[in-house]
Amino acid sequence: MNRIISRSLLLIAVVFLPWLALAKEAPSQPSDTPPSVYEYNLKNGLKVLIKQDKRAPIAVVQLWYRVGTSYEHEGITGLSHALEHMMFKGTKTHKSGQFEVILSENGARNNAFTSQDYTAYYEVLAKDRIEVALELESDRMQHLILDPKEFEKEIEVVKEERRMRTDDNPTSSMREQFNAVAFLNSPYRAPVIGWMVDLETMRLEDLRKWYKKWYAPNNATLVIVGDVEPEKIKVLVDKYFSKIPKSELPAAKLRTEVKQFGERYLKVKLPAKVPSLRMGFKTPGMIDAIKAVKGKQKVEKWEPYALEVLATILDGGSSARLAKNLVRGQEIAVGVGAGYYGFGRLSDLFVLSGTPAKGTTVMQLKKALLKEIQVLKEAPVTKDELKRVKAQVIAGEVYERDSIEHIASLLGSFESTGLGYQLMDEYVPQVLAVTAEQIQMVAKKYLINDHLTVAELIPQEIKTENKTSNKKVKNKPAGDAK
Repeated sequence: MNRIISRSLLLIAVVFLPWLALAKEAPSQPSDTPPSVYEYNLKNGLKVLIKQDKRAPIAVVQLWYRVGTSYEHEGITGLSHALEHMMFKGTKTHKSGQFEVILSENGARNNAFTSQDYTAYYEVLAKDRIEVALELESDRMQHLILDPKEFEKEIEVVKEERRMRTDDNPTSSMREQFNAVAFLNSPYRAPVIGWMVDLETMRLEDLRKWYKKWYAPNNATLVIVGDVEPEKIKVLVDKYFSKIPKSELPAAKLRTEVKQFGERYLKVKLPAKVPSLRMGFKTPGMIDAIKAVKGKQKVEKWEPYALEVLATILDGGSSARLAKNLVRGQEIAVGVGAGYYGFGRLSDLFVLSGTPAKGTTVMQLKKALLKEIQVLKEAPVTKDELKRVKAQVIAGEVYERDSIEHIASLLGSFESTGLGYQLMDEYVPQVLAVTAEQIQMVAKKYLINDHLTVAELIPQEIKTENKTSNKKVKNKPAGDAK
């Protein structure tokens, strides 16, 4: 799960739990009580999740495929993302560009996104136009045309996207290098957009094989949330998806990260205005806690929740420790952050990041961040501090839950990473049950230097083009200017 979804889950109130219970009907419920989420599977393996929300006459349709960068191997990085682009380039039924025209004519908004663990496509539209989205999604699930000319154009679009978002952004480039060093064999070491060298050598046949391998109903979850009648939606889903044949899916081996035996340090020299720091500790994910229940891992079920709360203790607004102590207190940072990335299909990191204030070095900031971690190890957080964090839990999610897109994304992401959408039932009581002692325990157990990777961005001169004289102009990094 990305950090946006993770943080939003940490912002929910106990008083809203009955409203937010998103699971199939439990045995204890009365027989006439409808489930909050209607779940069923077609014979071809397509999983369907439908949640009724009648606050507005609209609906969101999302189709999630369980394939992303973590399914790729070296040499084909970025393949899932490139295929996402090509999914808009026409089928046997609809020519390239016609997809957007049809949806626009029906007042819909649509897009797609790729992550480490999944690729998803979505439409937001009036409730009486849902059939349009279902027809289009079922069409490109089975009838995509991968045209050589379209690929030649679109791969250049992907390359330019990479240049803009990563190559020309020193912080993004440093983050990319950091991941490649933090992970030795986990597929999380590769960027979602792919390494440029792999984009340069990518072939249309690579995409064709990837599409045939992973884009199948038995590798997908269809999520529909909004002002819908589940039984009527089921008829439409059956109409458009039931005849699509299932595929023989390849076994996706979990490339578990090898044990780290000491701190890793990386210096990244790039044209930039200010230095930057990124630090990451190897930590278990929620998937490890689920396996622990089945006796497969030595990870306590509460540990990921404690790490999530720990991140909010450090970086949960202006009253959190990092902002209070390092930005306003010692004034050694202009910005700091913390985040627990524990909601993917593989183990990930607990990350600290920051930009040192003028007159402070990256190493001084690193020392200060590690000191904050040490404080958490030495003494439990106070009752008042823990109460404040859990009060924050109450505030934001009420607002977030006004978005049917947000609800659908939680359902789809949980299901696609193997966590199961039912986690939404468990998450809130588990977070609110976290104790100060548990926070201290996970800090001692996982936030240790032998599991730490550090990346430092060292600013280099920025050369810009003078449009009048066409001469190179050298700018000094910020902090050195008089």
